[in-house]
Amino acid sequence: MTDPQTELDLKGLKCPLPVLKARKALSRLPAGARVRIEATDPMSVIDIPHFCSEAGHRLVSREQDGETHVFVLERGGDPD
Repeated sequence: MTDPQTELDLKGLKCPLPVLKARKALSRLPAGARVRIEATDPMSVIDIPHFCSEAGHRLVSREQDGETHVFVLERGGDPD
């Protein structure tokens, strides 16, 4: 699977909301599905990779476009 199935616009939300919304979106998807996230919270560059590591998901990519951080996450096989 190369394209994200789901896109989340989390701009303007502060910690912990970006991670909580990412967790909820990923929980609804099958293993291997991808979610593209846009967030402006500076802590998201720490929180989202940490969430992926702890929950068994894969951080496919991370980019920055101005103040917006763009992440692509891939759902792991185990439930979180």
